[in-house]
Amino acid sequence: MSKDKQRLYISNCPRDAMQGIKSFIKTPQKIDYLQSLLGVNFELLDCGSFVSPRIIPQMADTAQVLAALDKSKSSTKISVIIANRRGAELALQQKNVDFLGFPFSISETFQQKNTNATRLEGLERIEIIQDMMRGSGKNLLVYLSMAFGNRYGEDWSLDLLLNFVEKIVERGVYRFNVSDTVGVATPHQIQQVFLSLKKNFPKVHFGAHLHTIYNQWHEKIDAAYQGGCTHFDGAIHGFGGCPMADSPLMGNMPTEKLINYAQLHQLNHELNLAAFEGAFNNALTLFRGQSFAKWR
Repeated sequence: MSKDKQRLYISNCPRDAMQGIKSFIKTPQKIDYLQSLLGVNFELLDCGSFVSPRIIPQMADTAQVLAALDKSKSSTKISVIIANRRGAELALQQKNVDFLGFPFSISETFQQKNTNATRLEGLERIEIIQDMMRGSGKNLLVYLSMAFGNRYGEDWSLDLLLNFVEKIVERGVYRFNVSDTVGVATPHQIQQVFLSLKKNFPKVHFGAHLHTIYNQWHEKIDAAYQGGCTHFDGAIHGFGGCPMADSPLMGNMPTEKLINYAQLHQLNHELNLAAFEGAFNNALTLFRGQSFAKWR
């Protein structure tokens, strides 16, 4: 891919960083942190979720947080995670929400663990949610979990991935984030997956949601970029990640590394770096003492 005047679109996932923290972060702290992130000019901000508070108690105040955010001076779009009809109903009531994120796993086991539904039921839920969203001005974003393999010994293949993407596209979804949920993907595999997705679905938007250890961030970003991906998720300082990853060193792709990649390869990112520095420092304060990947 020619990198002349190319843009790297960077999104940030504070929900992913916050949701695993056991001690409840006070609602005003969340609001202040997310408001600082809105000033950075990220493409998308994954702010919260409408799932059972018994499952993710940290996100129980998502509605209050969203209602307090001021988007008037930000171009950033806001997304929340939902996993069923009830979550979609709650998300659709929020004027600040632009995207509803639905997790769909290529692994049957993980789909059931994550959403209490089979993959077939997941496809049915996507249809229902799409119907609910008509005329709302909001869009569905599907997170393809375990998109590069899994830790359950279940078969994975590129054809399997493409088959499920086709089924979801047939249901009217045109935006996906392709997730290496447990950090199993090799750079070669990452590149081949994105090349194949772009070849088979040229009108569909695919972003990368990668997990990494400290010394693999560049090769993973570069593999996705060389595969034609220009949209990436990150989390400040790599906070968060999947607890099922084998390595305690595995975490989210650090947002600052995505910025570094753009700078190294002379790509436009259009982020407000002064605002990012402030948000970065806020994150270090907010998450101080929390247990994340050990290399951070």
